[in-house]
Amino acid sequence: MRFIIILLFAFMVSSCDSAKQLIDSTLGGTSTYKPSNSEVISGLKEALKRGTTSGSDVLAKVNGYFENPSVKIFFPDELKNAESKLRDIGLGSLADNIILSFNRAAESAASEAKPIFINAITQMTVGDAMNILLGPDDAATQYLKKTTSDKLYSKFKPVIDNHLNKVGATKYWSEAVTKYNSIPFTNNKLPKDVSDYVANEAMDGLFFMIEKEEARIRQDPLTRTTQILKKVFGYADEQKG
Repeated sequence: MRFIIILLFAFMVSSCDSAKQLIDSTLGGTSTYKPSNSEVISGLKEALKRGTTSGSDVLAKVNGYFENPSVKIFFPDELKNAESKLRDIGLGSLADNIILSFNRAAESAASEAKPIFINAITQMTVGDAMNILLGPDDAATQYLKKTTSDKLYSKFKPVIDNHLNKVGATKYWSEAVTKYNSIPFTNNKLPKDVSDYVANEAMDGLFFMIEKEEARIRQDPLTRTTQILKKVFGYADEQKG
């Protein structure tokens, strides 16, 4: 009788452990299972592709930048006084047109980012993947910044140049520069080339969206909708916990 009780107790413990593993797997929770190197790379690539695709697709839509206060491109901070003066002298619509053009140019450029990101993701090494997996919540985003920023800029700049010219932003900016710089006693003159500023702001907005998606996957187990994401990030949770 005692032997039977021991067997039943052992079965109950085993069942509880199995149930816990099932729950953890379902919810994307932690697991004692250590993923292989290929699984880590596969999971990280999936997460990065999701984040970059989501970010670039959202921002490439009409109003993707313009109606998102987190990434909307305004006048440079150091030129806020310039914008205020333009509005003070009755050129508010001109300032509005410039801001709209900035964001339309960024939306046009955002669609160019996806192949650059995919190329960087496919070249990820095992060392890169492990550093990202066990790193801070923005480790993947920082990896992409390091490996794609130069290529993104070289791709974004001509697209933005072309779009700013096409929609008249260069004209609006040139007109604003001429009128603002002619205001007496103006200390900070506006720069005539604005596409460099817009390109960098567009890239910052794109990385912001990627970082946001990365944080969601790391912090919310319910966003891990595939087994590989559950396994890889569940392991990372356990290692950090």
